[in-house]
Amino acid sequence: MANIKEVFDQINTGLKEDPSRAGGVEAVYQFNLSGDEAGTFQVILNSDDGRAEEGEKETPDCTLTLDSDDFIKMAEGELNGTEAFMSGQLQIDGDMGLALRLQEVLEAYNTEQQ
Repeated sequence: MANIKEVFDQINTGLKEDPSRAGGVEAVYQFNLSGDEAGTFQVILNSDDGRAEEGEKETPDCTLTLDSDDFIKMAEGELNGTEAFMSGQLQIDGDMGLALRLQEVLEAYNTEQQ
């Protein structure tokens, strides 16, 4: 299992190489992570650019709060975001529509992994 910084580095690399991997989503996702690798990270998506950064750089459109291990599982496709939300492992503040498109964003990571 990768660590949090590796996951966000891979997302960042995937988005910089091909911003279209975000599927046209333009938003700021903020991840408030608890657990062993607690921290705040953002995935910032614009029409022609995307990046992942540590810390709170921009005002988020959608904030997701979850355990760092659960985030890694979501990023690696081992945990479904909808199931995590329904089971209470994931809390969402902000635009729920963007939250539902999160899987497309995380595919940037999965594509980079392959």
